Amino acid sequence: MIVLSLLCAITVPLRAQQAHDHDSADPNQLDQATEAMSHHHHEDMGPHMKMSALREPRPGDQARAVEIVANAKAALERYKKDVKNAEADGFRQFLPNVKQKMYHYTSWANAVKAGFSFDPANPTSLLYEKQGDGSMKLIGAMYTAPARLSEDQLQERIPLSVAQWHLHVNLCLPPKDRRDEMFKKDPQFGLNGSITTKEACDAAGGFFMPRIFGWMVHLYPYEKSMDEIWSVARQKNTVIPQDERAEAHQH
Repeated sequence: MIVLSLLCAITVPLRAQQAHDHDSADPNQLDQATEAMSHHHHEDMGPHMKMSALREPRPGDQARAVEIVANAKAALERYKKDVKNAEADGFRQFLPNVKQKMYHYTSWANAVKAGFSFDPANPTSLLYEKQGDGSMKLIGAMYTAPARLSEDQLQERIPLSVAQWHLHVNLCLPPKDRRDEMFKKDPQFGLNGSITTKEACDAAGGFFMPRIFGWMVHLYPYEKSMDEIWSVARQKNTVIPQDERAEAHQH
């Protein structure tokens, strides 16, 4: 992204994982892919988003999920009090010049740790909403995992009967001089785009990425029900309203 999102948005999204998952990718293409994610409507669940399968509850799943939420809430209390505490601990605002519904503050150190293990006390990103007075309100956290992990391995991190992880897939990036097309109505390119195959992307003159970044999941520990705490649909808050996108993109 130039100026979310994964992640979503950023999203959700993430320099450490970019380096791990795309060693040979052009950094400019990764930036453009990240930018596309900042405008993606997660609630659509279309061909650009792959979800882990929601499993049948198993004994112990609920108790483990409750424990994860409790551990996360305890760790996040420091950051709930003041966003400056997050910044002091190495969380950096992702795309600070973009007007967003939900802001990701990302810890690259935690992103690296997430490549090897899961700790609810160390999320990759903190999720904030900007208030009318300009202050930041903590609403949740985002956890990441390498794309190479199987769903059985994701199950070991968080029960898949309560949470669904997602991957961003089938992205066609436009030529550099057509980048703005990603943010127009009914685009061909980007994670809202109609193009979903390499063949169609090549024909349009774009650059196709079968997948960008790794697994991501959002946690909203201050909600009341498990459905709300592990909400996928709520990630739509990363979307910038259509009439504000052009202005944000110019920055």
